[in-house]
Amino acid sequence: MATYVQTVDVGHFATADLREALTREVRHGLIARPRSLSPWMFYDAEGSRLFERITTLAEYYPTRTERAIFARYADAIIGAAHGAAAHNDRSLPLRLVELGSGTASKTCILLEAALRISDDVVYMPVDVCPDALELACQNVACALPEVRLQPIVQNYVTHPLLLEPFDGITLALYIGTSIGNFSREVARLILQNLSVQVQTGDALLLGTDMVKDEPTLLAAYDDSEGITAAFNLNILHRLNRELGANFDAASFRHRALWNSTESRIEMHLECTEEQDVSIEHADLDLHFLQGETIHTENSYKFTDEGIQSLLRDVGFEIRGAWKDRRSWYTVTLACLE
Repeated sequence: MATYVQTVDVGHFATADLREALTREVRHGLIARPRSLSPWMFYDAEGSRLFERITTLAEYYPTRTERAIFARYADAIIGAAHGAAAHNDRSLPLRLVELGSGTASKTCILLEAALRISDDVVYMPVDVCPDALELACQNVACALPEVRLQPIVQNYVTHPLLLEPFDGITLALYIGTSIGNFSREVARLILQNLSVQVQTGDALLLGTDMVKDEPTLLAAYDDSEGITAAFNLNILHRLNRELGANFDAASFRHRALWNSTESRIEMHLECTEEQDVSIEHADLDLHFLQGETIHTENSYKFTDEGIQSLLRDVGFEIRGAWKDRRSWYTVTLACLE
């Protein structure tokens, strides 16, 4: 059995706080025109399970591409984050704080590298889904029992992270293209919130998907097996389960499109027939027209200049960047100035 410190009351978060956050989001997003829902709402237990399946699909290149970069460059990445301050001092603690950790399937590669240069490694996964977080802790505890685990169940978008002071080096991980799910304004806000929780000399590791040809991008978000479609539609099932809604999910379909002006993939749910929907716990009665859509996710794609601009705006200075051979994906290490 895994042993670690549970830093948040999972049961409380999963009921009272989470229902309140869901209610707030549907009232804000589904009354507005065009209608929208926040992408963090995807990640209940079923959504997290479906996303893990997506990461294994042939069309979905980001996960395996990022994993390959870590496998090749993990020692260089961790060394750059830790080495300048440590001066080969293995006693200097190293804390890896991962926003949106999911099941931490790739993070073990970085943690293994961390253990090669520090005798005291702490892993603090942060995720909105308690089930995914539990699995992440089990995976790390089994593979790397030397790592100290301090999980946090929290929506870091709606409730900015508050980190305790740490007598060592903190490396914040925001990998898996997660930053791309948010508008430029929200992305900057997330990184600004993070920057005030770390100190000079600490670092951020940012994973970003790069602009590439449209067919490759579209295939990654509309796979032939329909797993991404099921992932998108699960947000309606979740509202039915948790907020007492009565969406007929069978009368919505998944749509993915490339918005070249905004440099992003967009995911939508399109209503295929006119219908009325009530959401009991949000006290909402909604009418959907045929063809009306709910915008559920953006996935922004970056250029080198865009990465530099984003990090510079929030006070981070780039110290290194690693790419795959096709330059489809970039992992950037930046330090707090």
